[in-house]
Amino acid sequence: MGGAGVTETGGGRGRTGDRPDPYAEAAAVARAGLVREMTAGGGLTDPRWRAAFEEVPRHLFVPYYYQAGAGGGAALTTRLWRDDRNPAHRARWLAGAYADAPLATRVRDGELISSSSQPSLMARMLDALRVRDGDRVLEIGAGSGYNAALLAHRLGDARVTTVDLDPEITEAARRHLAAAGFRPAVITGDGARGCSARAPYDRIIATCAVPSVPSAWLGQCRPGALMLTPLATGLVRLRVRDARHAEGRFLATPAYFVPLRGSGTPGHVSTHGLPSWPLLDDSFRFLLNVATGRLEPVEALALWEHEGRPGRERYGVTVRGERQWAWLDDAEGPYAWPLGTRLT
Repeated sequence: MGGAGVTETGGGRGRTGDRPDPYAEAAAVARAGLVREMTAGGGLTDPRWRAAFEEVPRHLFVPYYYQAGAGGGAALTTRLWRDDRNPAHRARWLAGAYADAPLATRVRDGELISSSSQPSLMARMLDALRVRDGDRVLEIGAGSGYNAALLAHRLGDARVTTVDLDPEITEAARRHLAAAGFRPAVITGDGARGCSARAPYDRIIATCAVPSVPSAWLGQCRPGALMLTPLATGLVRLRVRDARHAEGRFLATPAYFVPLRGSGTPGHVSTHGLPSWPLLDDSFRFLLNVATGRLEPVEALALWEHEGRPGRERYGVTVRGERQWAWLDDAEGPYAWPLGTRLT
């Protein structure tokens, strides 16, 4: 990843759109329905996050997005757009903007490079971040800007920083945030390096997967800060002791995110020699991912069965100086696997 050329916006609040929002009324109805669905599913128990999802207009952050084509293949070939001439297509776009589903927002050369995450997963992550009034938050991966807007609604613009390597992504996020009335700091730079200019942070949340915990993130945290990041198809929440030490466990929630660009291609997860039935179990596939390259697949299967088919919440990660490793049940126990190349 390149870190050159840092661009920043920040400051006050206020809508900057040059025209009224023709979808505002219909979007408010759809947004209320989404919040009811998420609440009924056990999410949004914190009234402050519920208010954020009720009031931040997601459709302003996804003026277009991609879906798989009608042929049923995996290729993202159909673009739904708010300015489509066909009113049925516009209605479909708005309905999708308020579905509890991830949306592919940017595709380059057939590869997905940015998306708006599933709202209920976003809510679980924000709740798990345990923010407090006055906290300063760094988000790694600006995406559409929607998550930064939710954070800014909860904490205020001045306490939120979002970083992304791609200037096209950050420029679009700025536009979306301004249209919705938010102006957190939007930084174009290397997410693995964080943003030292606006440190220290009380919370760091990543919306892209990493193979290991970047040392720069720890160095930009206050002692006692919390960090939440996707890793190995899960979400690990770490309590930061200081710039060289952190530890925490995975949430029970599965999570599949686009890798942090520059962190390398995810390693191939071998299934050689395995029967088909354990591959249908998400908890086993998680173990294969977290210990990839460290355990032979048949060894992983034997461990998984011997330990009672553990779920994600029994695993954790420890960072201790230059070392970091994932573990099952106990950081000093017999089941531990060094994590991938550490990002700096």
